[in-house]
This record gives sequence, structure tokens and C-alpha cells, in this order.
Amino acid sequence: MKALIQRVTEASVTVDGEAVATIGRGLLVLLGICHEDGEKDVLWLARKLPQLRIFEDDAGAMNRSLEDVGGAVIVVSQFTLYADASHGNRPGFSAAARPEQAEPLYDSLVAHLRARLGPQRVGTGRFGADMQVRLVNDGPVTIELESGT
Repeated sequence: MKALIQRVTEASVTVDGEAVATIGRGLLVLLGICHEDGEKDVLWLARKLPQLRIFEDDAGAMNRSLEDVGGAVIVVSQFTLYADASHGNRPGFSAAARPEQAEPLYDSLVAHLRARLGPQRVGTGRFGADMQVRLVNDGPVTIELESGT
């Protein structure tokens, strides 16, 4: 499971002209799920994301977490994180999990985050939809996490 995490001052996801998620300060998480992923990966990421200390403290050091700053999170499914463009110019996506495997794991991560942070602080994209994602990257700070590594 890969998560590309961007610290944001604001972010939103739109599907078919409808805003499905909007946050202020927090994290935009692009989530890729591969064939080997399971609930253990979900639990690891659900613990890690709220506690990841990437927000600045009063001294300007990245020492505060999403929980510390009362921020929100948007989780967007992103199978292209498992793109392989090492052969030729057209990426292959065979490492990405099929939707019937990936969607329940995505839903599980969202449920765990909502249980921990509260439902009002966790937004989502729409799994499998054509989405427009807007963000203002704060810093910029972008971090990649991968379970099992």
C-alpha cells in the first residue's frame, strides 16, 4: 500500500461538477493498493497518518501531527501510484490491485480514520470515478509512505 501524502492549506475533490470533499488545513492522501495488500496494511496506515509529525510547531520544526493541529484529511484512490513505465513509454498497471480487492481496503482505511478523527474530519474521493483534485500544497511538503517497507 502506497500513500502519497501532501500537507495542504486547502484541498477539494470534484466529481461530475459536484464537490464531494473539501477541507482546510490537513492532508491530501493519494492511496495506491497492490495485490499483496491486506487489512494489516490498512491498520498500519490508519495509525500512521494521524500521528505523522509533518506540521510545524512554534519553532518552525515539523513536530506536530494531524491530531495535534486538529486538521482534516481527504483520501483519494489512485491506482496509478503502481504504474510501471520501466519498459517503453506507456505505463502498465498490473501491480495495482483490481477494484474488487482495492475498494474494500480503501473503505476500511476511511472507516478507521473516521473512527479515530471523527467523520467530519475525513473526506473522500469517489472510488473509480474520474475526479478533479485541487490542493494548495503547504510548504510544499509531500511524503511517500509504503507499508511493508
